[in-house]
Amino acid sequence: MAETGAIPAAPPIEGAQHLHSGKVRDLYELTEGPYAGALLMVASDRISAYDFILDATIPDKGEILTRMSLWWFDRLEDIVPHHVLSTDVPAAVRGRAVVCEKLSMFPVECVARGYLTGSGLSDYRATGEVCGNPLPAGLEDGSRLPEPIFTPATKADFGDHDENVDLDAVAAVVGPGGAARLRDLTLEVYARAESIAREQGIILADTKLEFGDRADGTTALGDEVLTPDSSRFWPLAEWQPGRTQPSYDKQVVRNWLTSPESGWDRASGEAPPPLPPEVVERTRARYVEAYERLTGERW
Repeated sequence: MAETGAIPAAPPIEGAQHLHSGKVRDLYELTEGPYAGALLMVASDRISAYDFILDATIPDKGEILTRMSLWWFDRLEDIVPHHVLSTDVPAAVRGRAVVCEKLSMFPVECVARGYLTGSGLSDYRATGEVCGNPLPAGLEDGSRLPEPIFTPATKADFGDHDENVDLDAVAAVVGPGGAARLRDLTLEVYARAESIAREQGIILADTKLEFGDRADGTTALGDEVLTPDSSRFWPLAEWQPGRTQPSYDKQVVRNWLTSPESGWDRASGEAPPPLPPEVVERTRARYVEAYERLTGERW
């Protein structure tokens, strides 16, 4: 079992040099062809939970993430440009990779929240606010916020946790103007996406975006966008504040790992046990359902 920080070796790709691997994606630089010098971003089928990359993979997950990001990029272009240059990629990674331009990435996770849950809920219970945004009393897990809020976080290395920060902390890194631009873009993207998802019977509770500057100073969307790995999607018909909401992501995996059935003691520091085939299949089904419901396309 791969423990914290143990990211599997990226496979070699002809015409590309491996640069970096994260929990899910492998990043290469193309060394030949019409896009030589550009980046090749490959989404794997890896899945992580509780700071462990699991041995099990989720079939089709990388393709689902890639297709969903492309679908969303098309619907956000009038708000902010994106980094994708082409989907003409080496055959070995076709369908799960994109050619993208190099951006000077901002060292900030740009998070928008329209609903209260996760680390935002923990902060709210402790202080009554999230990332410097005061919130009304009496909110519960899953409560809809009076209006969406910008709740940035610092980027952490794998094995560490992102830390929620306020707008002043972002301004200290990218300047007041840069911080305001990132906040406004994040909230505008969230508003567009939340409306689209709601029309499909899905709540977009929150989402994490990453931005970078082009050489000419234009800000563009990078990485992935509005996938189950970077966003919380909930079925609208099942939304009920005051409890954990069912979600279109790897919650199936988390639930099994923390159940008596898995026999795993999270506090032990030991790696989780292998996922049963039925947990893998149910997780895949949730990703497929999210894709189909949002896009209206059959997988």
